[in-house]
Amino acid sequence: MTSAARRILIIGGGFSGMSAAIELRKQGAEVDLVEIDAGWRSYGAGISLGGATLRAFRTLGVLDAFLQQGSATDGVHLCVPHGPKVAELPTPRLAGPDVPGGGAIMRPVLARILADATRASGANVHLGCTFTAIEQDADGVDVSFTDGQRRRYDLVIGADGLYSKVRETVFPSAPTPRYSGQAVWRAVLPRPPEIQTATMWMGPRVKPGVNPVSKTEMYLFVTEPRPSNEHVDPATFATRLRALLEDFPAPVLKAIREQIGPDSQIVFRPLEGLLMPRPWSKGRVVLIGDTVHATTPHLASGACIGVEDALVLAEELGRTGAVGRALNAFENRRWERCRMRKSTPASCASR
Repeated sequence: MTSAARRILIIGGGFSGMSAAIELRKQGAEVDLVEIDAGWRSYGAGISLGGATLRAFRTLGVLDAFLQQGSATDGVHLCVPHGPKVAELPTPRLAGPDVPGGGAIMRPVLARILADATRASGANVHLGCTFTAIEQDADGVDVSFTDGQRRRYDLVIGADGLYSKVRETVFPSAPTPRYSGQAVWRAVLPRPPEIQTATMWMGPRVKPGVNPVSKTEMYLFVTEPRPSNEHVDPATFATRLRALLEDFPAPVLKAIREQIGPDSQIVFRPLEGLLMPRPWSKGRVVLIGDTVHATTPHLASGACIGVEDALVLAEELGRTGAVGRALNAFENRRWERCRMRKSTPASCASR
């Protein structure tokens, strides 16, 4: 396939931006990717991934690296607070009969896998750089950058996340992220032998869970109802997280609780979401990923649908001769799936 846009700029080096760069390079497009963080860092603990994400990784060509460095398993075990398993959620093998139906990996590890693939694709990566102005006409987009350069593109892709400056610039009336009334705690801990797959304990107020991220580690996730989005002192993280697990007498969870300490890489994040109404493009600028549909982690699908955006956008640019038609086709294919993923009951447990 040959892309309808030959020279493309991607603003944002997160999962969706990197995925777009990898796929568009397969079509022979010239791709510049700018990322404001000079270290190209990815913060956070583990990230849970469903079978659809692993299927997308196979398309991107990074599935083998994920399987080597992360963890892939089948099913989600559901347990009562004192321990016994009462149900199992099936996880269909969407990536193929040889690939388990879900998995998890440390977020920085996944970021490194995708960054290596992005560089290997031949995309031009510019770190510590972003745009200062976007001006377009019918034939292209002129972009000014913080390094003083100015370049012209056939298409600009905004993939700069929940607090997107591209969205703010191109769609000044777009909605802003909204707090959900919940926050999620995450921590990285040694993986005991009895934890073989994603496991959750169904408590009345919180529903803690764990998921293996490698052969030796797992990450703990706990969603907490918090009516207001107030600052939490990081010095209290370990104490607060242990307190959330006090009502769970399950032996393995009690052992996990005792391991939580200053070396547990605890991350606390208030949960915010966003679904921007269509259109997601204006002229030759299009938004993808969390920039337009940031979901909470309840369905473990946020990264997935952002990566899928990149795959579908590249596919439509490759099959459609005109940029405008390709962007419209992209939105038509993505809207219902992204809208459905955004409409997640707040009572669900976080993944």
